[in-house]
Amino acid sequence: MTDQQITYRDAGVDIDAANEAVLRMRDHIRSTFNANVLTDVGTFGGMFSLAGISAYQEPVLVSSIDGVGTKLKVAIQVGRYESIGRDLVNHCVNDILVQGAQPLFFLDYFATGRLAPSVAVDVVRGLAESCRETGCALIGGETAEMPGVYAEGDFDLAGCIVGLVDRPRIIDGSRIEPGDTLLGIASSGIHTNGFSLARRILLDAGADSLSLYEPVPMLGRTLAEELLTVHRCYAPSIVPLLGEFDIKGMAHITGGGFYDNVPRILPVDCSATIERRTWPVPPIFSLIQERGQVPDPEMFRTFNMGIGIVVVVPAEQAPALAHRLNSAGESAYIIGNIHRGVHEVDII
Repeated sequence: MTDQQITYRDAGVDIDAANEAVLRMRDHIRSTFNANVLTDVGTFGGMFSLAGISAYQEPVLVSSIDGVGTKLKVAIQVGRYESIGRDLVNHCVNDILVQGAQPLFFLDYFATGRLAPSVAVDVVRGLAESCRETGCALIGGETAEMPGVYAEGDFDLAGCIVGLVDRPRIIDGSRIEPGDTLLGIASSGIHTNGFSLARRILLDAGADSLSLYEPVPMLGRTLAEELLTVHRCYAPSIVPLLGEFDIKGMAHITGGGFYDNVPRILPVDCSATIERRTWPVPPIFSLIQERGQVPDPEMFRTFNMGIGIVVVVPAEQAPALAHRLNSAGESAYIIGNIHRGVHEVDII
């Protein structure tokens, strides 16, 4: 026992800092609100009205939750935080987009050892920016100060998204059949998966480690700029085409790369063959592979290798869809086909 009075702040939790952070976040959060948001910042639960969905025959809610992974370590090291908020929202939007859903609202979880309000505000600014761009309301979140769980300066970030799709328009891959074509849409780089391996090879290699701050000739910019490039969001390009093309399946190429994500949408009697030379692989992946002597299968199972989303359509529609996507500013490539098989991906 001690005669000295101990406060919550003495134990490492600063409620005043948390209140300051919320005050500074408020305008960013409110900037994402629309007429369906029924609550303000600070309520116990966020409320979102489903009024105005009468156009849906059978509305289905679609939800997903994810994090940014160890990309956070790079952001913390260089002190750039807004991009990871954008990463998180865009990743989650893509995860429900591939089932045909459009986002309604988003919630975030920010946990740290010692709260720095300026860092939390930068993160939320990025969250809000991507929410506005995708028509998604940021209706709630949690900022947790957890000394003893997170080291000084460290934090974690996760988010949950809820979207909506009309049941007849759900995209689940069930109609994929032999003869269909795979299109790949370019990524902006590593996105948010594979950073543990990338960091091990590029930043934690002892005397062979690269600097985050010096330009890398192979990349044409610094490693920090490359690694913190924002995860692409594909909704603005794909959503307008959902009613025009017979999109049978889409796979977001995240953790597990091609080998684990494409089979998630394939019927049990179908396989996919992907031709790796049908699109340009960004230099960052070549840099990682060469410096780490990483085998090809490991690269294609860990990273997106330059393809952020795979789209499956009937073969006769593939050229037109690629043209429309390219006209919308994407870089889309015909990368493979579906054939009868044992539910796997073959990369040749």
